[in-house]
Amino acid sequence: MAFKGAGVSFSRKSYRLTSDAEKSRVTGIVQEKLLNDYLHRIFSSPDHAPTAATSRKSLNFQNLPEHLDQLLHVDNEDEENQGQVEGRLGPSTVVLDHTSGFEGLLLVDDDLLGVIGHSNFGTIRSTTCVYKGKWVYEVLISSQGLMQIGWCTINCRFNQEEGVGDTHNSYAYDGNRVRKWNVTTTNYGKAWAAGDIVSCLIDLDDGTLSFCLNGVSLGTAFENLSRGLGMAYFPAISLSFKESVAFNFGSLTGYRPLQDPPRADLVRAQKLLGCFQAVLSVELDPVVSQDLGRVSWGPSTGLCPSQSSLIPYTQEGQLVEKESSHWQLQGQPTVLLTLAHIFHRFAPLLRKVYLVEAVLVNFLLGIVEVGTPTKAQSVVRQVLDLLWLFMEDYEVQDCLKQLMMSLLRLYRFSPIVPDLGLQIHHLRLTVAILKHEKSRKFLLSNVLSALTTTSFDVLRSVVFFYIKSPLRVEEAGLQELIPTTWWPHRSSREGKESKDMKDENPEERLRRRAYERGCQRLKKRIEVVEELQVQILKLLLNNKDDNGGEASRYIFLTKFRKFLQENASGRGNMPMLCPPEYMVCFLHRLISALRYYWDEYKASNSRASFSEEAYIPPQIFYNGKVDYFDLQRLGGLLSHLRKTLKDDLASRANILIDPLELQAATMDDLDEDEEPASAAAAAQRPMQALAVGGALPLPRPGWLSSPTLGRANRFLSTAAVSLMTPRRPLSTSEKVKVRTLSAEQRTREDIEGNHWNEGLLLGRPPEEPEQPLTENSLLEVLDGAVIMYNLSVHQQLGKMVGVSDDVNEYAMALRDTEDKLHRCPKWRKDILAELTKSQKVFSEKLDHLSRRLAWVHATVYSQEKMLDIYWLLRVCLRTIEHGDRTGPLFAFMPEFYLSVAINSYSALKNYFGPVHSMEELPGYEETLTRLAAILAKHFADTRIVGTDIRDSLMQALASYVCYPHSLRAVERIPEEQRIAMVRSLLAPYEQRPWAQTNWILVRLWRGCGFGYRYTRLPHLLKTKPEDANLPSLQKPCPSTLLQQHMADLLRQGPDVAPSFLNSVLNQLNWAFSEFIGMIQEIQQAAERLERNFVDSRQLKVCATCFDLSVSLLRVLEMTITLVPEIFLDWARPTSEMLLQRLAQLLNQVLNRVTAERNLFDRVVTLRLPGLESVDHYPILVAVTGILVRLLVHGPASGKERATSVLLADPCFQLRSICYLLGQPEPPAPGTALPAPDRKRFSLQSYTDYISVEELAQVEQMLAHLTSASAQAAAASLPTSEEDLCPICYAHPISAVFQPCGHKSCKACINQHLMNNKDCFFCKATIESVEDWEKAANASATSSTT
Repeated sequence: MAFKGAGVSFSRKSYRLTSDAEKSRVTGIVQEKLLNDYLHRIFSSPDHAPTAATSRKSLNFQNLPEHLDQLLHVDNEDEENQGQVEGRLGPSTVVLDHTSGFEGLLLVDDDLLGVIGHSNFGTIRSTTCVYKGKWVYEVLISSQGLMQIGWCTINCRFNQEEGVGDTHNSYAYDGNRVRKWNVTTTNYGKAWAAGDIVSCLIDLDDGTLSFCLNGVSLGTAFENLSRGLGMAYFPAISLSFKESVAFNFGSLTGYRPLQDPPRADLVRAQKLLGCFQAVLSVELDPVVSQDLGRVSWGPSTGLCPSQSSLIPYTQEGQLVEKESSHWQLQGQPTVLLTLAHIFHRFAPLLRKVYLVEAVLVNFLLGIVEVGTPTKAQSVVRQVLDLLWLFMEDYEVQDCLKQLMMSLLRLYRFSPIVPDLGLQIHHLRLTVAILKHEKSRKFLLSNVLSALTTTSFDVLRSVVFFYIKSPLRVEEAGLQELIPTTWWPHRSSREGKESKDMKDENPEERLRRRAYERGCQRLKKRIEVVEELQVQILKLLLNNKDDNGGEASRYIFLTKFRKFLQENASGRGNMPMLCPPEYMVCFLHRLISALRYYWDEYKASNSRASFSEEAYIPPQIFYNGKVDYFDLQRLGGLLSHLRKTLKDDLASRANILIDPLELQAATMDDLDEDEEPASAAAAAQRPMQALAVGGALPLPRPGWLSSPTLGRANRFLSTAAVSLMTPRRPLSTSEKVKVRTLSAEQRTREDIEGNHWNEGLLLGRPPEEPEQPLTENSLLEVLDGAVIMYNLSVHQQLGKMVGVSDDVNEYAMALRDTEDKLHRCPKWRKDILAELTKSQKVFSEKLDHLSRRLAWVHATVYSQEKMLDIYWLLRVCLRTIEHGDRTGPLFAFMPEFYLSVAINSYSALKNYFGPVHSMEELPGYEETLTRLAAILAKHFADTRIVGTDIRDSLMQALASYVCYPHSLRAVERIPEEQRIAMVRSLLAPYEQRPWAQTNWILVRLWRGCGFGYRYTRLPHLLKTKPEDANLPSLQKPCPSTLLQQHMADLLRQGPDVAPSFLNSVLNQLNWAFSEFIGMIQEIQQAAERLERNFVDSRQLKVCATCFDLSVSLLRVLEMTITLVPEIFLDWARPTSEMLLQRLAQLLNQVLNRVTAERNLFDRVVTLRLPGLESVDHYPILVAVTGILVRLLVHGPASGKERATSVLLADPCFQLRSICYLLGQPEPPAPGTALPAPDRKRFSLQSYTDYISVEELAQVEQMLAHLTSASAQAAAASLPTSEEDLCPICYAHPISAVFQPCGHKSCKACINQHLMNNKDCFFCKATIESVEDWEKAANASATSSTT
């Protein structure tokens, strides 16, 4: 390789000069005296003091190699003894045995020194064992989870349950549980944390084994180790899933390391580094003749003549001291030859891991630590230029790989210090390295994004974007940074009570403000690290560095897509997942870099859009340009969608799919290796593309016959799609064939497009604008960011809320303890001492948690992070809106866009408080309304077929209508969308998840029903009024607007109300029956003499059935209130039947719940955990609300009909109505109601939740039913058994079936005909049902005649 300048070409190999006399006479070499001084200055020995110029040997390029040999000479005794030594067996270089010495699934780093567990309890040992002497190795703890570190013999056998220390002749220390293990276990040592160093020491002379933690001995752990013939011990570790460590087989005083450092090479490398540093700090200012000149070589521009190249020098030659940051490689052959000699010996050493980390990394970090970022980047850039210039490609590539891996390890394992200085220096050095274009491209292709099964992470660069949380507050310096702690007195999440700031006393206000100032100081320090991380991503996303190769952005895109694929495919296989805490940080940095480039492109292209208007165009989802792996689409499988929507693709996007090709592409067992033997065989192969203007198919292109390509694209159906430019008609000669390529096969043109190809945007539907949003590559990055949030970011955001929950729990415990201290008598010294001790423990824990919470808020829940998630939410909303406009093609959208829209809104609402509120975000109201419109439209969208996503949409809508702000957003959407939403909610329940639909309707009514205004269950507040942890409900926020839509729809068609109400009654019958059956089982289990436990899942299902029954009753109450004529207007053909079914169910519920000392009473009395919501109040007030609406508020004719139907039901008992007011028996006519018995249930006991007017209505209803019941009893005539319905034996016969003539009551036959048209008795088809009286009269008339 040659570096060319203006008329000058220097080959790197020409610098590799020896003492050959001919090569020493090179034009441009400085005069002998100056050369001698220069070389002595560069290659002076640090072991000897400088001598006078006359006494030292003259140096030139002829004798320089000999001088270097002497300078680098090291006593080889250590090297000779470094191999096999007594007491040790194995290779001199000790690594982890990843070929045979492991059990379980583990990921081992490329240097075979780092390991991460990816199974239940994996075990791995080293390649070297010891049998005599004293030996030690060290382990750097990366996570503080379950691990057992120690020694084992080769005969030890491990599995997924038993690891090091669980078998004979294996010994381990476990700092997680603070124990030592050797078959049995006992307490030992102290707890470790991430960043700690564990030293494992074995003394086979004395037969003892001990451990040190951070250099402090933990004492002897084991004695009398087995020794003798065949007994040798290997370093070994067992670790659980996601735990990680790094090994160092180094030394400790008094113990020999398993692997000696390369001392000789280390000395040579340090001396050569000193020579190199001397070159950078000295500049030649020689005397030259006018015809020689001087050439200046810039580190990034190549070689070019300087402005003074033709000006002769007349002063004496001299050496000029300069700072390294000001040094530049001049075109002086003297300097070039000097560097060539240095790198001739330095290059082989820089390929070794130990030397790179011990010499080169420390040298570069020193540059970064002492200089400004600009100066440091200048020096690092020059160093990298020299590496690429004077070293062979394979040498510099190995060096860069080891350099970057060392930085990754250092950054990952560096302890958290108050100013984050270690992390900042490592990141600054990384930025400086990545600013070197050639190095960046190599590292991006081969190191930072290496996709190997032995790497720690699928995408190594993700490590640089993570800021680990300190597990020990003291070590992170948070006590000095945040000296004053504070915590909220109550959680202020939506739906729960919060303490207003104005209620704070002055002391609390001062503490809070001091705490907030400390949080701001911490945030500023973290922002420095985050800015450096964003700089790294900006460098990786640079697309202007395509000189002589592919731009960095497209290399990154290839690796990034593979990263997403590995994580997406690993969602069901946990070992493949990137740690979610890494993914969170990576996402935020990626969004910052993405928006930077997006707005930069807008600045240069006025037709593009700002990042605030970003979205993913819908054609990306169906044109096959972006691979979505196996991620589910809204309409189902991609192959199915291409078959069923091929006509829509052709008409709306000019995408033609050949059915034969699609069929062939879905044959998984198709052998792509077989090639057609003849033209006839080729003609039988499916055709790839169809011409737009003609009917003749084109032959299969040659590139589809590649076995390698075919194998890679087998599961992507790549040969199934042919895309045509849709904006203008094409002639028959303009045939455009576009193939879908895998991530590795795409070029820049495949992504960005060119003058005839729209790249990723090919197949644009007519609804989409023609002007570009931004660069196509940025659209793919944005799409990847959405995938990342869906994979694990949302889950991690919810997990980190646990710190805030812990603070609330401890704060509550502290307040409770302080209250007890105030109430405790002073003479009870023992109780006061215990309470004071508890108070101190809680206060210390809160101090620790409040500082840790500050760290979490700064790194995860800051205002900037909230804006990132909010921006992603708006991106998803716009993407869904644009996709919806494409009609049936909306089915191609991946499900995760809807999931991210739902989850990101949930995160903003629930996870970022109380520090930040979603209401403060720009465009908050508009965003709420847009999301409401999407939920309202798509929760019942027939284009969406996935059960999980449909359930998610339904749950999101149910949650949306719980809160006033979001409910008002639903009311703001267009009227036709509101009506369509309510119509979908009123569809029959049998064909969809009715429970979720019912919750939505109940929440629209809550606050309007009888006694339905509570926020906490009243019966629990009566029994435990002091308990602040009682289940809390949202404050009622009914929607009269949506209720009115519901009423209008129920009045419209003759079939809407009956179908809806019949489904509600059916589900109520099922839910209450299931509830009664379950409480019977619970009661039986509780009455057994032997001790037994009720399954918690059964209790949960039982409580759910009870809650469903209550909610269904509330929906019936709402329906009767809004549209009473559906039940009371008997001009409607179904009103009487609906009223009879309703009365039957109400009587069943009342009888089951109000019976004295019955099953319901006994189960409620048990007060089982999980059945807190099961009580008389919730269900009885719901039934009472229905009865009051029928018997008190209805019209006179309606009251009469409702009363007659209710009393006619054989299950009616007036005693059940009296039970509502605490009366055992109905009162005598004309007498006042007695005072209720306090031991009995009574609505009069809940005056905080039931108004005086409502109680008066109940009394009016009871009086009405008492009177009507007495009148009905006096007027009723005895009925013979022959006249009773043969089905229910409760009502007289009132209907006859035609044509078979069998009879029953109307209630039985009407309910039967809802589901079956066959006769009860003869199974004949029933054609009509007539009144029995009419039939009897007709038969009598016919017999008379």
